[in-house]
Amino acid sequence: MTSWVGRTAAEIAAAVREKRATPHEVVAEHLARIERLDARVGAFRHVRTDAALAEAEEVAARADLARLPLAGVPVAVKDNLPVRGESTRVGSAATPDAPAGHDHVTVARLRAAGAIVVGLTNVPELCVFGTTDGVHGIARNPWDTSRTAGGSSGGSAAAVAAGMVPIALGNDGMGSLRIPAANCGLVTIKPGYGTVPAGIGNGDWFGMSENGPLATTVEDTSLMFAVLADLPGTPAPEPATHRIALSLHSPLPGVHVSRPYANAAREAAALLGQAGHEVRPAEPPYPWWLGTASLAHWTAGTAVDAEGLDKRRLTRRTRVHAAVGRRFVNSVRSGDRREQLRRRLEPFFAEHDVLLTPALARRGPAAAPWHERGWLRNLLANTAYSPMTPPWNLTGWPAMSIPFGTLPNGAPCAVQLVGRPGSEPELLAVAAQLEALRPWRRTAPLE
Repeated sequence: MTSWVGRTAAEIAAAVREKRATPHEVVAEHLARIERLDARVGAFRHVRTDAALAEAEEVAARADLARLPLAGVPVAVKDNLPVRGESTRVGSAATPDAPAGHDHVTVARLRAAGAIVVGLTNVPELCVFGTTDGVHGIARNPWDTSRTAGGSSGGSAAAVAAGMVPIALGNDGMGSLRIPAANCGLVTIKPGYGTVPAGIGNGDWFGMSENGPLATTVEDTSLMFAVLADLPGTPAPEPATHRIALSLHSPLPGVHVSRPYANAAREAAALLGQAGHEVRPAEPPYPWWLGTASLAHWTAGTAVDAEGLDKRRLTRRTRVHAAVGRRFVNSVRSGDRREQLRRRLEPFFAEHDVLLTPALARRGPAAAPWHERGWLRNLLANTAYSPMTPPWNLTGWPAMSIPFGTLPNGAPCAVQLVGRPGSEPELLAVAAQLEALRPWRRTAPLE
């Protein structure tokens, strides 16, 4: 009997379209893996066992089955996006438990493409932090369960890395796709502003948050990105050579990039140079105020999302984060700093097509109840390991995380690719080259 666990979304969809597999058997096999492994990983807040199997039968009966790009593919959805008939808890005890009356537009697009939602994945409260833990559980990195999966799309990343689903939906407001993807050995792309519908929380963190895919291959990432962006097909890889800038330094003064992540970026740059790209060291002109601007936007977004919630039911770190952010809401809403950052960085991206950096500064923190710890301790832990991602939410430009190399304990390492607005196809093409030159192990060895 053919096993569909561990297959890519592209392979599963092709098999379902060609009647070599049924949506029911594919979904049932993945549900069985979730039941077997998730107690160790903590990826899911809620698993839709009966509903997913019923929806698998509906997909099998669709007249357009042979044309569906994600026919019969199980998908997990981050628990801050509405899924019809299910509550959206956003990692909190303060949010209502009422079922959503409709699907978020990105969920609707995945379902229209033939995907089947098997569950909603764990997030930190209000999707604030780079560790996924809270009242609904702790999401662990399947490659090293002593470590966090990352955040805030940590449950979605853990589900994919553990082989519980081939793809998952997450979003990224200060790195919330790229951080867990880097921890868990996955491919992701944070689209540029306006490329994929957002509609996340109360105002998308002032336009900084974007929905995007988590997958184990560039092909699956491209496939899911095309569905989310409502493109006519998977973006074709571009054979062109690119001017690639290699930067190994943190955008934030005082934050050091550890040797494994710096080495990964160096090795990726060397491979791309051998492949014909023009690669040279170059540092983006990050402004001195980037750290304070990042903090202001990060906290202000939480302040807006916390409005109307019973603050007594929020954890202490979230209450403090929102309280700090309230003083910044008006200044952040103006968008002045984001526009200043774009103007400052535009000449750099006129000279370079792609920026290559380490994806993280160091491995993820321990899988622990960080939500029970103080705000400052969380702030320092998050900043120390993930300084590379926030600038590209502030600019609204596309950025990717790609597995590359390994850490000393055998867990995946990762690099980040950044491009100017509209460069998603170019970034995906460069990522595909890295995948071909240095393939990675796709699923964590949990069994």
